[in-house]
Amino acid sequence: MDLEHLLVFAAAYFAVLILPGPAVTALTARVLAREPRGSAAYILGLVVGALVWFTAAAVGLTALAAAYAGLFVTIRYAGAAWLLYLAYKLWTAPVRPLQAADMPSERRSLFLAGLTLNLGNPKAMVFFLALLPSVVDLDTLTPLAFAELAAVIVIIIVCVLGGYVFLAARMRRLFTSPRALRLVNRGSGVALAGAAAAVASR
Repeated sequence: MDLEHLLVFAAAYFAVLILPGPAVTALTARVLAREPRGSAAYILGLVVGALVWFTAAAVGLTALAAAYAGLFVTIRYAGAAWLLYLAYKLWTAPVRPLQAADMPSERRSLFLAGLTLNLGNPKAMVFFLALLPSVVDLDTLTPLAFAELAAVIVIIIVCVLGGYVFLAARMRRLFTSPRALRLVNRGSGVALAGAAAAVASR
């Protein structure tokens, strides 16, 4: 694929992703409350979900998505439920650093939260369906062009969300007292609950 079309796709995807939505809210709320550990698992879940939607759009599975709309509603509510669970955990969490023993289940939970959040959002596929025809002829999409676009998606998600993680981690350093950390935990729990409500109401 020529560089010009690849850059058009990258710029449009970056512009959409950098706007704070439920995914960004959930990520930054968790980092503020529990430090950046585990963020990679959440971002990986979002990446996998985005690649699933991109693949579905690239191979023309719009009709299949419409036929199984109920499945995507179920996935969306499952994602909202995960976010509510994480919100509850933050609200009730003691003020302490996350221990290493907590990490495996946290990583699985965060990966599933990111994955279900993205898969429960068919607007992602609509975005790809709207943008892809302006970048490449989907009827003649080569494996190389597909791989290049997928790589752009992964790089942009990791860079944008990694930036949010970095900024949230820097902000977290401002809150050092137990009272401040408790307020951050509870505020982050409220933000996650709000993200869950936004996901469920789409």
